[in-house]
Amino acid sequence: MHPGVTPLVEVEDLHVHFGAARAVDGASLQVAPGEVLALVGESGSGKTTLIRAIQGLQKPTSGEIRVEGTPVDNRSRRQIQMIFHNPAVQMVFQDPTGALNPRQTIYEIVAEGLRIHGQPKDEAERVAQALSRAGLRPPERFFQFYPHEISGGQRQRVVIAGAMVMEPRLLLADEPVASLDASIRGEILALMRHLVDDVGLAILVVTHDLGLAWNIADRVAVMYLGRIVETGPTEQILDDPKHPYTRALLSVVPETREMEQQILVGEIPDPARIPEGCRFHPRCPLLQSGTLPAEISGRCPTDDPGPLAVGATSAAACWAVSMLAADG
Repeated sequence: MHPGVTPLVEVEDLHVHFGAARAVDGASLQVAPGEVLALVGESGSGKTTLIRAIQGLQKPTSGEIRVEGTPVDNRSRRQIQMIFHNPAVQMVFQDPTGALNPRQTIYEIVAEGLRIHGQPKDEAERVAQALSRAGLRPPERFFQFYPHEISGGQRQRVVIAGAMVMEPRLLLADEPVASLDASIRGEILALMRHLVDDVGLAILVVTHDLGLAWNIADRVAVMYLGRIVETGPTEQILDDPKHPYTRALLSVVPETREMEQQILVGEIPDPARIPEGCRFHPRCPLLQSGTLPAEISGRCPTDDPGPLAVGATSAAACWAVSMLAADG
């Protein structure tokens, strides 16, 4: 994020524990107005727990979440209700079929948020505008349809319309195209990018697929075992990743065929047993290669690195980041 820009959402040193399991373990990120931030990582890295905490559905163990500069105390039911029903922050779910009430018409589904918030004025006009903005045209044609009468891609557009009718400033999108056919994914991603460019919306999109960032994101935050391990502008992260975990994720993306594919050893560790030192070191191809200087390789199993600056706009939590940056 550019210096001087006031973040729309700030997450600072967030921890979410489930007993001994540290699902989110000191994560920090920022989302600026009018940008798309892609939060990427393997399943089990803590992405969904983090976004649920921002949404107000999960109580943090510690740390702070600020929405439009105001700290959010998720420990009270009242605050949870406030954030969940905050018109400025809306959610786009992974499974559009499960997110839509099969007994409601498309009109009723999209109008529901307006009715909850007591905004019935110009309801039909606002519903039509939201459906049209989501690519369902002419919108009146869809008013009396039920979810089972339209396609999966159209159902996801209805979910987006239901969020956009509230004129939010931030969309939280958890794997928004994972359940869709490959032929439809590009259309939905293009729609979300258009909403950002057209109305200045900000989107925090959660995905396990770094390839998605090629199509939609301005910045990328890579999450591993509860913590953000690399952040930076999308082009910089995808063209020249610094953290070895990011490099491994990126090596299997079809758009980066020139990169040598790296197969990570083992599964992501149990969040109840996070390794000492750098949490990625048991699976790190760079450390396993034996090419690191002794002063770096000796720190990896014992010292936990914080984010180390890589230029003015990027950071990576890796002791070898200065060497990687020099290799460029």
